[in-house]
Amino acid sequence: MLITWSIAQLERNLLDGLVTNVHWCCTATDGDLSASNYGSVGFERGETFTPYENLTQDQVLDWVKSAIEVENIEVGLESHIEAQKAPTTATGVPW
Repeated sequence: MLITWSIAQLERNLLDGLVTNVHWCCTATDGDLSASNYGSVGFERGETFTPYENLTQDQVLDWVKSAIEVENIEVGLESHIEAQKAPTTATGVPW
């Protein structure tokens, strides 16, 4: 199973470039099956400051991962994939 983390969007102050909110996505894939989780994390100015134009996705992902329960999210996605492999419910109409 492949788990991929990415940054979907950053919100920032235009005056100083301070990132105030990060929107993230975590996706698990196993063959043709996939599950994803999307969220956001708010931030305030810390002791160190990286100008907006110098930020990297890896740096911002580190911020996000230090603020959320990474293991719980990944385990939940893995469980969702496993449930897709052996479904117990279905939707639709009989006609």
